[in-house]
Amino acid sequence: MFSLAEDALGRSDRPPSDERELVERAKRDPEAFGLLYERYVAQIYRYLYYRTGNPQDAEDLTARTFYRALEHLPRYQERGLPFTAWLYRIAHNIVVNWQRDRRRRPVIALDQVVTRTTGSDPQEILEEEEERERLMRALRALAPDRQELLILKFVEGMSNAQIGAIMGRSEGAVKSLYHRTLLELKRNLEGTDGGARSDTGPDQ
Repeated sequence: MFSLAEDALGRSDRPPSDERELVERAKRDPEAFGLLYERYVAQIYRYLYYRTGNPQDAEDLTARTFYRALEHLPRYQERGLPFTAWLYRIAHNIVVNWQRDRRRRPVIALDQVVTRTTGSDPQEILEEEEERERLMRALRALAPDRQELLILKFVEGMSNAQIGAIMGRSEGAVKSLYHRTLLELKRNLEGTDGGARSDTGPDQ
């Protein structure tokens, strides 16, 4: 059903002008839900792929997300945020439970995030590859919620309000977490903490 083709990982820019009407129709008409699925499946798959780092797991969790969305759609209420925020929240809960069950840390597939070089200078290519690997190590040293914040912010291009709705935090808490995440990422990149997380306590 899903693949790692460019169109599956590419950003969906389809305007949501008729989203509210389509959601209301989908509460009564499975065919309308199918249209919502087609509109947003690539976004949800991409998010879950970056959270899991594995295409098979992302496919499975994407299917679970839309199954749960269909199950709970009759109780969905629009609260000033796009329908996708609700879908991302479901996907967030599913992947958190998935990680807890397997007791594994999420891995960001940064090779898909960082643009590969097109230069022909071997020395330049080597330096960029080393820098990319350094960035991967620094990001993977972050706590799962901080990795997720960076995915939603820079991969999905979401606002702090949208991120807060997905992560279950206030907009102010997202701003605070974002600030602390950037500081920790900077420390990791500088190697001042030996690559270990300096703040292991829960964020409020």
